[in-house]
Amino acid sequence: MRKFFTSLALFFISLGLFAQTYTVKGTVRDAARNETIPNATILLLNYGDSVQRDGMISDLDGFFELKDVKGGDYILQVQYLGYKSLFRNIEVQGDLNLGNLNIAEEATDLNEVMVTGRRSRGETRSDTTMFNADAFQTMRDASAQSLIEKLPGVLSEDGSLQAQGEAVTQILVDGEPFFGNDVTTALQNIPAEIIQSIEIFDQLSEQSQLSGFDDGERIKTINIITKPNRRKGQFGRMTGGYGTDSRYLVGASINAFNEDQRITFTGLSNNINLLDYSSDPNVQNNTRPQNGIIDTNILGINYTDDIGEKVKLSANYRFRQRENDEIQNVFQAFVTSEDAGQTYTESNRTQGNRQEHRFDMRLEYNIDERNKIVYRPRMSAQFYKENSAFEGSSENNDGPLNQTTNVRTLDNEDYDINNFIYYGHKFNKPGRSLSLRGYVGNHRNEDRQVRRAENIFFQPEERTEIINQEITRDRTGLSWETGISYTEPLGKYGQLEWEYEVGNRINDSDQLTFDILGEDIGSIELELDTALSNSFESQYLRHETELGYQFSKDKMRIQVEGEYQNASLDNLQFFPAPFDLERTFESFMPTFRFDYQFTQNTNLEFDYDTDVDAPSVQELQGVIDQSNPLRLRTGNPDLDQSYSNRLRLRFRSRDPETDKGWFLFAQARFVQNAVANSSFIADETTELPGGVILEKGSQLIRPVNLDGFQDYRSWLSYSMPADFIKSNLNIWGGLSHNKRPGQVNGDLSFNNSTRFSTGFSVSSNISDQIDFRVSTRLSWNDVENTLNSDLNNNFFNQRTRVNFSWIIWEGFVYRMDINHQINSGLSDGFDQNIFLMNMSIGKKIFANQRGEISINAYDIFNQNNSVRRNVTDIYVEDVETNVLQRYLMLTFSYNLRRFSKGMNMEDYNDLVNSGASVD
Repeated sequence: MRKFFTSLALFFISLGLFAQTYTVKGTVRDAARNETIPNATILLLNYGDSVQRDGMISDLDGFFELKDVKGGDYILQVQYLGYKSLFRNIEVQGDLNLGNLNIAEEATDLNEVMVTGRRSRGETRSDTTMFNADAFQTMRDASAQSLIEKLPGVLSEDGSLQAQGEAVTQILVDGEPFFGNDVTTALQNIPAEIIQSIEIFDQLSEQSQLSGFDDGERIKTINIITKPNRRKGQFGRMTGGYGTDSRYLVGASINAFNEDQRITFTGLSNNINLLDYSSDPNVQNNTRPQNGIIDTNILGINYTDDIGEKVKLSANYRFRQRENDEIQNVFQAFVTSEDAGQTYTESNRTQGNRQEHRFDMRLEYNIDERNKIVYRPRMSAQFYKENSAFEGSSENNDGPLNQTTNVRTLDNEDYDINNFIYYGHKFNKPGRSLSLRGYVGNHRNEDRQVRRAENIFFQPEERTEIINQEITRDRTGLSWETGISYTEPLGKYGQLEWEYEVGNRINDSDQLTFDILGEDIGSIELELDTALSNSFESQYLRHETELGYQFSKDKMRIQVEGEYQNASLDNLQFFPAPFDLERTFESFMPTFRFDYQFTQNTNLEFDYDTDVDAPSVQELQGVIDQSNPLRLRTGNPDLDQSYSNRLRLRFRSRDPETDKGWFLFAQARFVQNAVANSSFIADETTELPGGVILEKGSQLIRPVNLDGFQDYRSWLSYSMPADFIKSNLNIWGGLSHNKRPGQVNGDLSFNNSTRFSTGFSVSSNISDQIDFRVSTRLSWNDVENTLNSDLNNNFFNQRTRVNFSWIIWEGFVYRMDINHQINSGLSDGFDQNIFLMNMSIGKKIFANQRGEISINAYDIFNQNNSVRRNVTDIYVEDVETNVLQRYLMLTFSYNLRRFSKGMNMEDYNDLVNSGASVD
């Protein structure tokens, strides 16, 4: 392997000795207003035959830089919708700065015959896909989420917004962070009408952006680019409503933009299961209903500003308070020998109250053009109180085994403080850079619970047990990491990177279980149960060094890396019996990346990554958890770190002329020493270490390291305009296979789960007076178990969603949402079909139609429900949960639209027609 990487590096070094290249850069501006123009298309054409040699999109400041341009004569073409194309002959004999390139708006002669056509929806450039927002029609009051869900390759899956097969974890507005990693809040606070374009890409780490050397740390990101004439003003939405069964809703989203300085406020209070404020009047939050009956209170604020010319600041604070009354029915079929057939049934009710405070900030200080410091603190505090009760019972082929009635109160507090700091320096020599980084995190958890349980064991003879306990769990954690990275150009096309990193994770966990003696409050005594108590500390210290080489030329980039890690895992138990277990791991982790740009709109990416993962303190601490007396759990201090291999392929192709596009995502992951569950099911009364008794039919679940974990995922999407109905069509399909190892009474088992899914969506592109979106998703699932064929089964799920909105006449608005779900192949009593229908009728009021009064009906046919299946390494589970059902509500909403002067007549008319106002 070493000889292979050495030979490969020498080969690319030799390639880098040929053909000198240069850079061509400039800035695109509006000729009349002297404003920079973002997302203008820059094309570099051969002078003789006009064949395209290179191309890109200008950034938010209108700037572009074409790299690796060979010497010669070219034609530079600048394109932007609504502007005349600019052509300029250039001669490249060295690095060339074209300065300002002014383009003029196209004049419109109203006496001419107008020829209309479909506007291009977007284009792909390398790993970035850019869409023109105006090519996707939405209703006047729609949010950014409504617009983005119409984009090709974008869909909502169980509450998570996915783009190109991967979860979106960050939203930027004009390149700046917006509400941290809270994607839903970010999208609901931006109205669709102020958006000019949308970019979908993988954002690289701070280090990769500085050095140009990809370290593999990527975040699926959506960047919302606002219209230049909407970046100064106040806009938002306020909503209030009251309905049957005392249902209520009060919420607001207010934005105050002043170019670079931007403040956003959002607030919500409701008892109709809305988890985030939505500017969409008939929203259901997600395609899957929220479990339980939920009261939510939210307060959030986001602040972004450029302080002087060198400092950029973005910060946000979010408070959430949520009360949930949840009722669940659970059925589990366990992996056992075929003649045992053990199952578990549970009914539970949980009343929980959770409060969360979260603060995120990013401070960027650009000392000069070659030096930058980034500081990112993140803090959170969570408080959770719970009153719960459940009844559970187990049985096998011989009859009932046991049952429990369990009541508990819970009071948990969690605190997390994380600090990241990064310094980057670019040397005068292009490609040479130095970066330093550091991280410090403090974590603390305090959990208190009181639990009372009555357990009945039927085999071999009936016996009753009463448990009355108070449990305290205190955990503290300190984690730190520091690293240095240096890059050096090697030839014209090559770059070397060296990196060193050292870090430690220190966790201290104490769990004390007390038996409560006496029933009277005045005479309660606590007695420590040493068999269920433990004091434990774990330290994970690691050193990593990495050497990598990247070759980038024309349309191709290849990168190889090799990382060596030395890690030590030290587990210390202080109570009840002291011991010290220390192990050392040595790992070599290679990485390979290949990118090829076939054309400006077609590219291929292939990655091979390796990684290690250390077990958590919860998995390591060997103390028994009796939260469910029929299913005890404990940790395992003998766990090793796992080692994973991942291969990932992504292919994008888009035809800007026809707006047809393909996207393919495929991934395979293999894990050695995966942390899996080992389940011991007692076939007779068994005494565990410490004197804990495991009755017949009860279980002890313990994490162990097992080989054989495999996970395969693929996703393919195709998008095209459906012009005959003025709509956009997306078709997708996916195939996944998961192989999970598990252990039951010492026997190795594998749960093999295969899923095929497909679906389509049609979203209208008609006008801002009528809007609809129809989508359906089907999935076939096949589950096979190598230890117990009785668990082999097939189940099917289909979800269909219809959204329809229509401004009928004179400001009267009709809206309808339908969510239909079919389930089959689940356990008895769980095959429930769901037909959820919401409807509203409203009237726009006020002269500019900024207000609306509406009547909303939720779950008209009173059929809302929640059913799901979960497949794990030791059981297959079906879960049914209560959800909010039918109610009526009268609501009033008001849209604030107030932008600054200075726009042209076309912009003014656009604002007036959308219900906005000007100073």
